[in-house]
Amino acid sequence: MLARTYFAVQGVGGLLWWFAVFVSPTVTMLTLGDLPPLLLAWFDIPLFALASLLIACNIRAALWVAIPWTWLMTGLMLVYALISTNAGWGALIMLAASFASGAAGLVLWFGRFPSQWFASGPFRFRTARSKRTRAHIRQTFAQLLCFWFVFLALFPSLIIFAEHRFAVHVSFADWVRLTGYVLLLLASALGVWSATIMAKLGQGTPLPSAMPQYLVVRGPYRYVRNPMAVAGIVQGVSVGLIANSWLIILYSLSGSIIWNLIVRPLEERDLEEKFGESFTRYCAEVSCWLPKFRHTSKRG
Repeated sequence: MLARTYFAVQGVGGLLWWFAVFVSPTVTMLTLGDLPPLLLAWFDIPLFALASLLIACNIRAALWVAIPWTWLMTGLMLVYALISTNAGWGALIMLAASFASGAAGLVLWFGRFPSQWFASGPFRFRTARSKRTRAHIRQTFAQLLCFWFVFLALFPSLIIFAEHRFAVHVSFADWVRLTGYVLLLLASALGVWSATIMAKLGQGTPLPSAMPQYLVVRGPYRYVRNPMAVAGIVQGVSVGLIANSWLIILYSLSGSIIWNLIVRPLEERDLEEKFGESFTRYCAEVSCWLPKFRHTSKRG
């Protein structure tokens, strides 16, 4: 029902947006730039807006119209915005619609979101076999450095480039950037602490292919169940503050939502099967995101 509601909102939103395009030159310039609105409307209204409304009416065949068209238009808008530096807001709106319509389409087609895809193949949950702490520490920090490079340097650099090309960049006050540096330092320290505890006491790594052999409830894990996830999200937001990039902040927060809704349930289901009552009790005592500063059982 939620997925169909999304397509209903997308369909109505698409029609309202086209109405705004034809009555407001400002909306046209921000979202289409110099692209011909009348020509695009002939295709986009039936293939995007009306097709979305058909999906909302439970006509699933329209998925094969609305979603491919959305992805096609997103690609064209991204290329146009990057080359021309116009229509940046239109490119961002279509990018968001591509992800959302793709996810909602999967829910409608399969009856639920196929989250098991995220825990298959090389990402399948497996317990680490080695008992060597040093090996786990090496693997953990190699993963940590790769994570930092990809998600805190490479992707943010691409986002900053796109943000300037799309002409949607904003500047933060100096104290905001200073706050970002402080948060980045604290979050990085939390990430290193959590990773070290995981490797030493859990005899494993954060990698799904070499998960801990023992339930870890000490160190930062006494106060929050996912300190490494918390650290990663705060690091991402911090990079956004430092770089004057609201899109990096949005990217980091969106990643946290995806992780919480898709990855976390799979991971916790695997941990519950592995550690049983100990993990169930741990979940009852310790919050997933907000720290609880109280005594926690040290079993496991």
